[in-house]
Amino acid sequence: MPTKFSEDIVPLSDLKVNPGGIVKQVRQTRRPVLLTSRGRGVAVVQALADYEGEAEERAFLRGVVRGLMDLEQGRELDLSQVKDRLGLS
Repeated sequence: MPTKFSEDIVPLSDLKVNPGGIVKQVRQTRRPVLLTSRGRGVAVVQALADYEGEAEERAFLRGVVRGLMDLEQGRELDLSQVKDRLGLS
């Protein structure tokens, strides 16, 4: 969901006063909240499930990119070589 700047940017002092409200907002809207201090971003509050999903997606994409780079550089194995390396017959 896109960020709503009028709702999703919150001063750190608001978090100190009402942390439960910020967590409730994140849960309900499924949007992260940017915390600011003196007008600058300092942290993001995000639902745990969203964070974990994004972390898994980043790891997957890194693996895909690594694999594509290996192919471009000629580092590839055929299925029989992989089976040999893994001890599978």
